[in-house]
Order: sequence, then C-alpha cells, then structure tokens
Amino acid sequence: MPDTLKGNLIVGQSGGPTAVINASLAGVVQEALKHSEIGSVYGMLHGIEGVLKEELIDLGKESPDTIELLKQTPSAALGSCRHKLTDKDYDRILTVLKAHGIRYFMYIGGNDSADTTARISRLAQETGYELRAMGIPKTIDNDLAFTDHCPGYGSVARFVAEAVRGAGLDTEAIGVVDTVKVIEMMGRNAGWITAAAALARIDGDPDTAPHLIYVPERRIVMDKLLDDVQKVYDRLGYCVIALCEGARGEDGDLLSATGGALYTDSFGHKQLGGAADYLCRVIADRLKLKARFDKPGTIQRMMQSQQSPVDVEEAYTVGATAVQKAVAGTSGYMVTLVRQSNDPYRWTTGLARLEDVANAERLMPDEFLNAEGNNVTQAFLDYARPLIGPPLPPVARLKKYMVAKKA
Repeated sequence: MPDTLKGNLIVGQSGGPTAVINASLAGVVQEALKHSEIGSVYGMLHGIEGVLKEELIDLGKESPDTIELLKQTPSAALGSCRHKLTDKDYDRILTVLKAHGIRYFMYIGGNDSADTTARISRLAQETGYELRAMGIPKTIDNDLAFTDHCPGYGSVARFVAEAVRGAGLDTEAIGVVDTVKVIEMMGRNAGWITAAAALARIDGDPDTAPHLIYVPERRIVMDKLLDDVQKVYDRLGYCVIALCEGARGEDGDLLSATGGALYTDSFGHKQLGGAADYLCRVIADRLKLKARFDKPGTIQRMMQSQQSPVDVEEAYTVGATAVQKAVAGTSGYMVTLVRQSNDPYRWTTGLARLEDVANAERLMPDEFLNAEGNNVTQAFLDYARPLIGPPLPPVARLKKYMVAKKA
C-alpha cells in the first residue's frame, strides 16, 4: 500500500468545452469529498492559467445540489484555456501549489491537457515535491490514443446524427430548389465527428441522408467526388454531404484555401473553416447544381438536449476514477475507457501514461471507412451506435401512393 498523502486537491478544465465535461468535474468533486486524505477541493479558473494567476475557487463550499447539477450542464463551468506551458511558468506553478497545500492535481482535457499534466507531474518529481497528477480525458474530436473513445464524443455524435437527419428531410422536401446540401463538421485531422452523421440514416436506408461522407483520413479526388454527387442526384434528385472541416485534397492541402487562416493557438492548432463553402462553389460551377451549406460550428459540442446518457455516465466515472487512483498512489496517468462488448454495450476503465497520450493522435482506422473514401462501414456503426444512448426519435416516411392522373 502506498504511503498516505494528505493535502488539498485542485481540478481544472482545458481545451474545447463539451456537453459532458462538467460531469467529469462533478465526478472529481463528489469523489474527492469522500476521502479523508483530501482536505479542500479547489477549482482553477480557466485551466492552468488559473494557477498561474492564483485564481482559485473553493468547490467544497458549493452546495451539493449545484455540484450534482453539473452532470447535466454543458460547457466548462470552471472556464477553459489553451495555454502551452513555458519554462518561465514552472516556478510560479510550484509556488502556488505549495502555498495552497495542493497534493492532488486533476486536469480534464485532451492531448494538450495531457501534455500540461505530464509536465507538472515531471516538475513535481524533479523538485522533490510530492504531488499526484492525473489526466481525465475529454474531447469531442475522439482523437485521444489509448482509449476506446473520449467523453464528449457520444453527445456530439448524437447532435450530428439528429442535425443531419433533419437537414436530410429538409433537403428531400425542397430538393427541387436546394438540390445539394453540404454540412460541415468539426475535426482537424480526424473525421470521427463527421463519420457520426451516418447514424442519421433512417432505418439504415442508404438513400436517406447523408448520402456521402468525406473525412481527413481519405484524400478527396475532386473529379471522383463530383461523380459521386452526380450519381446520387441522378438517383434521388437531391444529395446531402457530410464534410469534415479538415478534409484535404489530393495534394494534402486543406480542401478550402481559406481553411486555417483565421487564428492559430499557442499549441499551433489552426482554426479551420470554409471547406463546405468551397465545395458548394465547385459543385455549382462544375455540375450546375444549386448547392448550399450548413455549419453547426461550436454549437454542436454543447447542446444540453443532445447529451448522451452513456456519455454522461462515462464522463462522471473517469473523473471519479482519477481521484480514486490518485489517492491509491497513482500519478502521471490518464484514465481511459475500455470497451468490453458492443451488444450489449459494456465498458470499464483503464490507465495510460500521460506522456504517451500527449504525443499521439488516434485517427479513424481503415476498417471504419469504405474503399471508395465516401462513406463509413458497418464496423464504424457498430462502434459508434452504443455511445449516443437511446435510438434517435422515429420519423414517419410516407409511402406516397400515387393517384392516377385523369386530367
């Protein structure tokens, strides 16, 4: 058994907010309050910047009802950040941790957050300050390695499925006016969010939206894409396309020349956008079909009504588990989700070294994408479907029994 470590705990949130990141926060707080080894439970405002600025709040003073309500509250209650640590930050961080008697450090986030937590864990070891640091996974992009999937993904996948189903019905109804609809999803290098659009298909019917899916893992050959669109249009009279904002052409460049030109954060990540607009212009110019696009943007990651109950439970559990593992002596790891079976869906938790997580990215595997590069496979549907919770609400499909023409 490890030596008992007594001290205060601090928790922060980093990166893009999600529909369930606060469930992980609730898991940390509620679990921490159960352990006598942990004194006060602090929250850092706006991630690690809250430590640097010594802007901390006492989460133990919040009402239990408020902490419980975090489970169904989207966005990041503590505030988030995208701050890459520099050498000059380390002394300040250590000074603040020591001043507040912090011995447990919990950070909820993705790859960059894993990097931050790993650095702080290493800093504590090198300076002889006893600290247990744990990473708690979060990202709608679902691109963290060493975990089956990421908390946040199930809810954004549910949002995308419902949004694309609605857009598909809309386009089908008014296809004679708006013939092609392109829906642009978030995703820099990985197409997990865009792929979830396939869950929109009504009863799995490939003639319901989306008809085509394009992700960064498959380079787009524009002539082939236009041929794909034309074939769907010839068959149905309209076409709905799910397109990842990080989609790339044959040359490896972003599909849109304007993509990534807006803003670059401290980790070097470019803000993407413009792929759907570009594709609509190409379709209109080359195929002479009217095309328009929808772009949910950041709204897709924080819709309370689209929270997947599976996602909420998993997000809460990884938060609570991080505390349990830290109290038991673990440090320098991220809690992972381990799938045990698809049907029925069963899962448990595991651990991965923070340094491994920080330096890896999980793209969609080949078996999840079809050979043509314009759709997903049944293997992906089997993987993603359990994560969104209950099936999407049913919709009616008229048989459209035609009346014989008499006039």
